[in-house]
Amino acid sequence: MTTDPYDGFPPGFFDRDDPTPDTVFYGPPRLVTHIDDRAIAAVGALYTELGLTGRVLDLMSSWVSHFEQPPVELVVLGMNAAELDANPAATQRIVHDLNADPRIPLPDADVDAVVCCVSIDYLTRPVEVLTEAVRVLRPGGTVAITFSNRCFPTKAVHGWLGTSDAQHGALVVELLRRAGGFTEPEVQLRTPAGRGDPLWAVTARRA
Repeated sequence: MTTDPYDGFPPGFFDRDDPTPDTVFYGPPRLVTHIDDRAIAAVGALYTELGLTGRVLDLMSSWVSHFEQPPVELVVLGMNAAELDANPAATQRIVHDLNADPRIPLPDADVDAVVCCVSIDYLTRPVEVLTEAVRVLRPGGTVAITFSNRCFPTKAVHGWLGTSDAQHGALVVELLRRAGGFTEPEVQLRTPAGRGDPLWAVTARRA
């Protein structure tokens, strides 16, 4: 018997106000940043601290990946080909809709790290995507999920919109636990609120 990975979440938690295919919403290129410069710097500093220098997968990526020093290989997976083509750090580009198909089109144990920047709130099947992250990670590989308090509200899931900034870290931790295969996740507030965009990070390793 298969266990429901979302058992215990309220009905509609991972629904969205705009249920139209994401290919429509993300069709026009958006060559903009979605967090301020201080938060962007905090993402880059985190990646440097974690030593993400080998082969890295950037999930739900765009035209910039926020590394202080790009890794040797950067696989960018996102919705918009023009945005991915504009990413100067990318060495491999994959156009793929994880909400339509949560499978990551990479081999087992293919990457040293998986990052996801200010996008976890848009996943309608996050446990399946994070389970795939475990599969493509090499043993001991790092997952780093960063998020702020900005989003496209019609495309963020209801559960994200209905919980506080302080609760989002616990939610991401729970999703990683349900995916299985990770060490116990850690939550950090990388930049406090007040003078700009706050940035939180949840990190773990493939067990």
